[in-house]
Amino acid sequence: MAADTIKDHPGERRLVKIRVWLAVVAMILMTAGLVARMFYLQVQRYDELATQSEDNRIHLRTVPPIRGLIYDAKGRLLAENRPSYTLTIIRERVKNMDETLSELSELVDLDPDDIDDFKERVYKTRPFNSVPLKYRLNEEEIARVSVNHHRLPGVNVEAQLIRFYPERKTLAHAIGYVGRINDKELRKLDASLYSGTNIIGKTGVERYYESILLGKPGYQEVESNARGRILRVLKQVDPVPGTDLHLYLDLDLQKAAMEALKGKRGAVVALDPKTGGVLALASTPSYDTNSFVTGIGYKEFNSLRDNINRPLFNRATLGEYPPASTIKPFVAMAALDSETVKSDYRIFDRGYYQLPGDKHRYRNWKRTGDGWTDMVRAIARSNDTYFYDIAVKMGIDTIHDYMTRFQLGQRTGLDIASERPGLMPSRAWKRAARGRPWYPGETVISGIGQGYMLATPLQLATATAIIANRGGIVAPRLAKPGPGVAPKVPMGRIDKTPEDWETVIKGMREVVDNPRGTAHRRIGRKLKYTVAGKTGTAQVVGIPQDIKEEEAQVLEEFQKDHGLFIAFAPIENPQIALAVIIENDSSAAVGVARKVMDAWLLPRLGPLEKPALAKKGVL
Repeated sequence: MAADTIKDHPGERRLVKIRVWLAVVAMILMTAGLVARMFYLQVQRYDELATQSEDNRIHLRTVPPIRGLIYDAKGRLLAENRPSYTLTIIRERVKNMDETLSELSELVDLDPDDIDDFKERVYKTRPFNSVPLKYRLNEEEIARVSVNHHRLPGVNVEAQLIRFYPERKTLAHAIGYVGRINDKELRKLDASLYSGTNIIGKTGVERYYESILLGKPGYQEVESNARGRILRVLKQVDPVPGTDLHLYLDLDLQKAAMEALKGKRGAVVALDPKTGGVLALASTPSYDTNSFVTGIGYKEFNSLRDNINRPLFNRATLGEYPPASTIKPFVAMAALDSETVKSDYRIFDRGYYQLPGDKHRYRNWKRTGDGWTDMVRAIARSNDTYFYDIAVKMGIDTIHDYMTRFQLGQRTGLDIASERPGLMPSRAWKRAARGRPWYPGETVISGIGQGYMLATPLQLATATAIIANRGGIVAPRLAKPGPGVAPKVPMGRIDKTPEDWETVIKGMREVVDNPRGTAHRRIGRKLKYTVAGKTGTAQVVGIPQDIKEEEAQVLEEFQKDHGLFIAFAPIENPQIALAVIIENDSSAAVGVARKVMDAWLLPRLGPLEKPALAKKGVL
């Protein structure tokens, strides 16, 4: 056998021993390194890493409260909460937000507006709180997200309660709506109260009573896995639900008012004179409040905002209109109480009024005049000349003082998110606002509710309720007293003699009952209850005195006069006081008021009244 085939056993043993020792040394070094690392992590950094580990496994999750419900006077739901499936994301669980949103766009129909809104909100939300990306998922979208859930950490489909308005357009301007919290609101809010919720009351009752409708959030201490999926709830503090609201509003009457206003630009405000409760508050055209709850698209919002008929505008509380001749009963009361004239004061109306030493003629609406006219006839006929005369005798500052007692030219304090004050001018106001003196001719036209005077339908309804109460002042109110809603504070009286009230009310009754009354043909026939009312026509643009009537008729629609009507009924025991404004239609307000009063009063006629009315052939 050749020598080179003989094995070197001693050499091989030495080589094996070296390799073994090297392996042992390597294992010792590696073990030492692991021990050192474990010592560093488990001992030196124990407190820090234990906290981080616990945060990854256990975290607090906000539980939003259930928003309070809103009911009408008969307990019918006007605003409720309905379950809906929402696509949400917890940003701390997402490695790459843009990639996640891109993948979700392939599974769910996402509007660019939804994505932009989500990106604005996601980094302003508290850690580990879910942020809604899309509301109201359908079954197919839920299924697609669920199948792909394993590759979408931080993405969840959650069941949430979403605000819903069953009556949609009917109560839009009274109830209002909720919507997503914007940046401006976010800076002012108490973050602890709004953690876990993304909505807030935006308009109407929803906004005014936000603090009591909201409730208080609770929280859950939950254990989750590395993907963010909740494994179990370790501790829970239940949220406090919002307080329910019960309103004076009557849904049937509200529907009747909206139906009467159908196809018109206008408003109706109806009050219970005894309580001040708002029975109906309608403004048309209207809009579907449900569109705003989860965020309205730019295209849909722009179509509402740019609509020439202004459906988003609440004419009942924000519309400021010249009160026109509806101011005359209040001017008459001012003249009587200030002892400017007595109830039997009369003038001879030639169809115009002139200031002493002035050639300008302030015309009556009836060019030939009404002849001898006293206060009752002046109200019934809406005689301008009579009220020019007593306005000049009183002076603008006296008129201003009395009109403010009737709550005109100031906010009524209605529990709604937005209300404008109107305007009741005075010498001091004009000097401050315009830097000019007050002129006698401005006092003349103030007597018939023109010039600088502006009033909202709500103010006119409130002032009418004061006459219905023979001087008792009521504060209009939407919500009934209850938890979170303070009882109303009595507002006192306008102290005048009973005879003065009856003089003015007699004139208002003849507006309706007298064949020559300005509302008789449109409301007074076959009337089943007594009504005291007053018509008004407010000019939108000035028309020269010498213009022909047929020329005035060709004015553009939005230049035509507004029609107004105020009324209360029944006169003996008032149950409703209302104001109606119809834009650019001087003849429709009376008919709208009749339909609203019929809807409220006819079902309430007493058993003794109905047989008598039937005998007269009116039932």
